[in-house]
Amino acid sequence: MAESVKKPDNITVLGVGNILYRDDGVGIRVIERLEAEYEFSDDVILVDGGVLGINLLGIISNAGRLLVVDTVLNHGRPGDIHRLEHHEIPDRILAKNSLHQVDMIEALTLCKALDHVPETTIIGIEPKDLDTLDDRLTPEIAGRTDDLIQAVLEEVQALGGRFQVKPESLQRM
Repeated sequence: MAESVKKPDNITVLGVGNILYRDDGVGIRVIERLEAEYEFSDDVILVDGGVLGINLLGIISNAGRLLVVDTVLNHGRPGDIHRLEHHEIPDRILAKNSLHQVDMIEALTLCKALDHVPETTIIGIEPKDLDTLDDRLTPEIAGRTDDLIQAVLEEVQALGGRFQVKPESLQRM
């Protein structure tokens, strides 16, 4: 008999970033679009984490599986999409490749005290501009947002979550 993979109790998709600094807000913009355009099964939770960092401990500790959407500095070209697995995150933090990973790692570490560290994947995009005070994504990042959303949807589906396009979103297409 084949061994079945246990589905997590919930899949938490956590967008982090600061929408006031151009591409830094991409994680939040992805969550906004997912909420506006898709309906998810009850086991999928979308969270706009903004810049709350360590204050997200409660949300993180209650996640069955955690997907973080953020910018990732990985020496690539603006718009490159990166996927960091749970086991890669502590090593990668030394390079400070995501502006929010330090707080995320601290929160994940504190989850150990609660006896629950959710399996975490970061789906991120290489930013172009993180310093300019502007609430619009750069054209390079805005042009790849659909691809970033698709990567998140594929990850949700691979974990057993379900979704469908909202009927009103279909009418706009």
